[in-house]
Amino acid sequence: MSKKQETKARILDAAQVLFAERGFAETSLRAITTRANVNLASVNYHFGSKKSLIQAVFDRFLADFTKELSRELRLMDASSEPVTIELVLEGLIEPLITINKQQANGISIFMRLLGRAYAETQGHLRRYVTERYGHVLEQFTAQLQKAYPSLDMSQVFWRLHFMLGSLIFTLAGSEALREISESDFGQKVSIEELIHQIIPFLAAGMRAEA
Repeated sequence: MSKKQETKARILDAAQVLFAERGFAETSLRAITTRANVNLASVNYHFGSKKSLIQAVFDRFLADFTKELSRELRLMDASSEPVTIELVLEGLIEPLITINKQQANGISIFMRLLGRAYAETQGHLRRYVTERYGHVLEQFTAQLQKAYPSLDMSQVFWRLHFMLGSLIFTLAGSEALREISESDFGQKVSIEELIHQIIPFLAAGMRAEA
């Protein structure tokens, strides 16, 4: 890795942690440069603005996640196996696990960032993500509709976001939940097992009577 690449990676490392902990509005570029041990000129050189830095942080997670998810959805679409809600949700597992393979505690950081994106007004981020990765969300939504065709688009919209809210909350605090499970019940649960645990719950919510 070149010195420029290393500097850029340090900025992204610092930014994603601080954005996840404090939020986008409350995290200053000064806080990021201090944590990354770089000067402001380095941030401007690599990213140009705070908005572009926020987008780059999400790119870091979404580029590989959406690539893996799209592959899973294409395989699902080509398969002769009936599409169920559980099958569609299980398509999220490998893309999520890929995040943790790339960086320690990556799923938790990614989910906290998504939670921040939902809670804070970041119109530029929604537009950016929609333009760059919206086609994969459309693929995912299409498979959900195929699994449960009686739901109209409005119901799919609400249930998808309720489902994402539950998933974000659970995986953002996955480390604490796994510690509680081991301490209170003597059950050591991997992150993959935790995702498997929540799928039946999410599927039941998607199927709930309107």
